[in-house]
Amino acid sequence: MPDLLPPLSLYVHLPWCVRKCPYCDFNSHQADRFEEEGKLPEAAYLKQLLADLEVDLAYVQGRQIQSMFIGGGTPSLMSADFYYQLMSGLKQRLDFVPDAEITMEANPGTFEQEKFTHFRKAGINRLSIGIQSFQPNLLKTLGRIHNREEAMTAVDKSRQAGFDNINIDLMHGLPEQSLEQAMEDLEIAIKLAPEHLSWYQLTIEPNTEFYRRPPELPEDNTLWHIQDMGQALLTKQGYAQYEVSANSQVNRQAKHNLNYWRFGDYLGIGAGAHGKITLADGQIFRTRKTRHPNHYLGNLPAALCIKESVEKDDMPFEFMMNRLRLFEAFDLAEYEQFCQHQPPESLLKQLQEAVDKGLLEAQDWQQKRICTTEKGKLFLNELLEMFL
Repeated sequence: MPDLLPPLSLYVHLPWCVRKCPYCDFNSHQADRFEEEGKLPEAAYLKQLLADLEVDLAYVQGRQIQSMFIGGGTPSLMSADFYYQLMSGLKQRLDFVPDAEITMEANPGTFEQEKFTHFRKAGINRLSIGIQSFQPNLLKTLGRIHNREEAMTAVDKSRQAGFDNINIDLMHGLPEQSLEQAMEDLEIAIKLAPEHLSWYQLTIEPNTEFYRRPPELPEDNTLWHIQDMGQALLTKQGYAQYEVSANSQVNRQAKHNLNYWRFGDYLGIGAGAHGKITLADGQIFRTRKTRHPNHYLGNLPAALCIKESVEKDDMPFEFMMNRLRLFEAFDLAEYEQFCQHQPPESLLKQLQEAVDKGLLEAQDWQQKRICTTEKGKLFLNELLEMFL
């Protein structure tokens, strides 16, 4: 049975951060509002995470965990002991592949050398450091708690702690950001030699401070030049773009994200965590856990989850929305395998239209092997709308 199902990953959500950033629409809550005696409720949250997982174990269906991502919030706020116990509890319940990629998000403002050394010893082998910018004025605008020096030191401390797989998160198109500032940010990041760079444009999301009080963003012409020159620099420096907002050194793509975009499955545990599950009969559904930390901690695990089926008519868009974020060619046999055994022929009309518009390229039409063109990368939303 496992061979007939998509690969399986695990997502763990830690909902607390030092301060809510004005652009952030993730499920994060200011830590000091939840602390008791100066500490977060680590023991209670750990117990509930494992109880949450127990309910979801039926969805594993004999599969190994290929990758794991610990997101937030700011997961690095938690103690080293929390992660020793978490990893122990997870491995008692789940079978991880020997080389499983286990990523933690970290904020440069929360780096302590000894703690990160213990994170590595606990089994976390990849860090995603949320730097966003190296410009003092932009860091202030974004509400970040670190400065340029702390950001650069965080990467150095990560290396000293034993991490040899690091992602740096950078944003561009920031309020009043110039082309020169955006390029300087990239140049500094490249000099730090991370294995992976997530470089993406700021978008104003509902339920954020920036949505309520919109900042002045760069003009479209500036945004175009930033994107064009930035990707050229990244490619020249050995960071190939393999996804809409991700560049990596050779063979250093994020395994966890690749599973998302290839329409793999993932369990989601923790306040606000999302999951995607395929059953042996082909049924696909998405899960989401209750968002507020107090509600998550105060309810029985079986009451935490909402399940929503992915309907047959929505399958083309659901699959393409994920798969077309990646710029690698893919075989439409994947669609049949991962989408309730639906035949690829059901997509041929839309695919042909996309090829005619120059948005997709049929590398091997007989084998139904296709990829996104350079034009398709630029007009991805238009391309995806064709599968609605």
